[in-house]
Amino acid sequence: MIWYEDEIRQLETKLSNLPTPTNKVVFYGSSSIRLWTTLAQDFPQLDTLNLGFGGSTLAACAWFFERLVVPTAPKSLVFYAGDNDLGDGRHPEEVYLFFSAFAEQMKRLLPGVPMAFLSIKLSPARWNIADQIRRTNKLIQQELEKTPDWQYVDMTTPLLGSNGRPRSEFFESDGLHLTPAGYRTWQEALQQQCRIF
Repeated sequence: MIWYEDEIRQLETKLSNLPTPTNKVVFYGSSSIRLWTTLAQDFPQLDTLNLGFGGSTLAACAWFFERLVVPTAPKSLVFYAGDNDLGDGRHPEEVYLFFSAFAEQMKRLLPGVPMAFLSIKLSPARWNIADQIRRTNKLIQQELEKTPDWQYVDMTTPLLGSNGRPRSEFFESDGLHLTPAGYRTWQEALQQQCRIF
């Protein structure tokens, strides 16, 4: 976890400089969150706070949860992670266990705070592990359904074409990160599905 420290400290500084860092809708997770630079404009009705950090795994999000998310006393949490764990060769069951550890922290440290988990996207760069991504999403979805204030949000299907494969216009040239059009699609999916706002 050492290599995340610089960015984590930058986020802690960002929090300390906010006049009111509490009671916001916190978006937390990997670079798909960090690079969502239009978040405030996309959800003008919400008081959003972006706490994404690059390259983060679900395990890293669990590790830094107490340092980054808990101090904000969020109104609700929108969470995206797991993509990089699977890209690093982790198995769906391992990623599910990382999510379970995260969920335990959430229940213990932020009881009653609503959470929306954004499903792990299928991307051109990781199409070779599409089955593992689907399996991980299913395991996490089943876990989320056990808690009334938590929600699984399907952010995967809206990025797919009629052939069931990721649409290239939604992804940057690396085949992994979203283009502005991809983020617009995510914005629409969240507005249509999310119950915790």
